[in-house]
Amino acid sequence: MFDFRYHVVSLAAVFFALIIGILVGVALASHGLGDSERDRLQADLRSAQSRGDDLQAQVDAAKDLNTSDHAYVDKTYKLLMDRRLRGQRVAVLYVGSVDRDVQSAITLALDDADGVQLRLRALGVPLDEEALGGVLSGRPFLDGYAGAEQLDDLGRALGQEFVAGTDTPLWNALESLIVERKGGQLRRPADAVIVVRTVPAQQGPTALFLRGLYQGLQDVGIPVIGVEVADGDGTTIEAFKKAELSTVDDIDTPVGRLALAILLADPAVTGNYGSKKPPDGPSDDGPLPTVLPLPTATGG
Repeated sequence: MFDFRYHVVSLAAVFFALIIGILVGVALASHGLGDSERDRLQADLRSAQSRGDDLQAQVDAAKDLNTSDHAYVDKTYKLLMDRRLRGQRVAVLYVGSVDRDVQSAITLALDDADGVQLRLRALGVPLDEEALGGVLSGRPFLDGYAGAEQLDDLGRALGQEFVAGTDTPLWNALESLIVERKGGQLRRPADAVIVVRTVPAQQGPTALFLRGLYQGLQDVGIPVIGVEVADGDGTTIEAFKKAELSTVDDIDTPVGRLALAILLADPAVTGNYGSKKPPDGPSDDGPLPTVLPLPTATGG
């Protein structure tokens, strides 16, 4: 269903090119060609019109099929999402400010799948590495993370703390410096993480920090999914892929929200999903992972 518009355009282009070509031929024929030539061209025009009718029938059938596909998704979405994330505590991490549209899509996906947003943190970037070093220096067990050469390790340790919760000494020490918005406590462990980037690609020390952060999120072994909305340009998804995160590039669509829920529910399911096609996007694995039915509880 994702390529329907291209199919319609190609059919229409063929149809109009064919009709225009024949009409031009008839017009030329009326100026100097004999009756037999005009008769032949008029026969070609009738044939072209017939073929045009066939093409239009294909377009109409494709429209009907597309409508049926959308109806199928609409009818099955709630059933497929129901309880898929039941009991799952999902942490959300923004690199940059919180985006209202992205957050609305995340909230809807979690609500539809019966998941819970455990906590949210939005990191202000680029980092002030000197200020970070000033806070960390001289603190027992934390001063080893001070300095530009330690930013990769600092990011990795913060990523691990963000997932594992419990004791979070680095977040406690640095939150006032690196967090521009927060919600939820850090103490409880997360079952999965959603990562969003709302700023351009970072360079230098901040890029080094983010590389460590993405790795630290994955160290604990839970699902970590990088996301984007359908009208994003795909560059953020490419960055997440380089960091070896699974991705969904259209979470503001029902299919994208379903893909997100499937990935969040099972660490064994990985990949890059969505509706974008190269060069606009890198959804290598199609719109959806394999949708497996949820276990049905039976009475004893």
